[in-house]
Amino acid sequence: MTKLGSYAGRTAMVTGAGDGIGKMLAVKLAEAGMTVCVQDIREEAAATVALEIGSGAFSMAFDISDRNAVALAAERFAADHGDLAMLWINAGVGVGVTLLEGKPDQVRWAYDVNVLGAIWTAQCFAPLLKGDPRHVGITASTAALRAPEGDFPLYAATKHGTMAVAEALRGELAVKDIETTILCPGLLNTEIWDGAKARPERFGGERHMDPKIAGMWREAKTPDAMWPDIERVMAAGGGTLVCATDAGETRVAMRQRIDAIENGLIEI
Repeated sequence: MTKLGSYAGRTAMVTGAGDGIGKMLAVKLAEAGMTVCVQDIREEAAATVALEIGSGAFSMAFDISDRNAVALAAERFAADHGDLAMLWINAGVGVGVTLLEGKPDQVRWAYDVNVLGAIWTAQCFAPLLKGDPRHVGITASTAALRAPEGDFPLYAATKHGTMAVAEALRGELAVKDIETTILCPGLLNTEIWDGAKARPERFGGERHMDPKIAGMWREAKTPDAMWPDIERVMAAGGGTLVCATDAGETRVAMRQRIDAIENGLIEI
């Protein structure tokens, strides 16, 4: 058992922590006694959260979809702050388009952040993890557990990729005695509905969605509802945590997907 108290006085980085789930993770880790690096592509958002946290929290702003920017940020972190004890790869974007109709920039942006961004972050920051214990968290989604259909198929497809990356990292990190938690949240009260608010120019630039579409997110539970279970799983040395918010629909959809795959399995 690895209680969070074992990390007190040590440093954590949470990506995509300018709001939503990332902000919740940063706040809770700070409350557990960690010095938290609040990362976000939005410099002001990251700095604001770090200021709210206090307790030595600091911010870093870089684009996780840009491999060179991530590498430079890791070098800067190592020079200025030394070793990490915990890395939470949380940054992600929501894209409300289909695979068939998504514009090339939208598709590239979604995959570059949600899939490649997770890889670049792990490649550049995992080597900074030192000491004992060490932990990596990866935020995927309940969308990764069901067939990527419905209203947001492009987003769901990228989160299947995030989940695969997380599971692959779990195996690689275990060899290095680094614990891993994979978090699959359901729909929560976050700003993911306005995901393009910080989209880089190379992917089409910033775009704000009509707040009228935000109803189901704003009526949902807040991210901190997940924290007791996140803390429990981390204390057990990591694992996969699915925080569904749809009254059993995720479990049914996951089972249907597994059954469909199993029904197509033959031995040749």
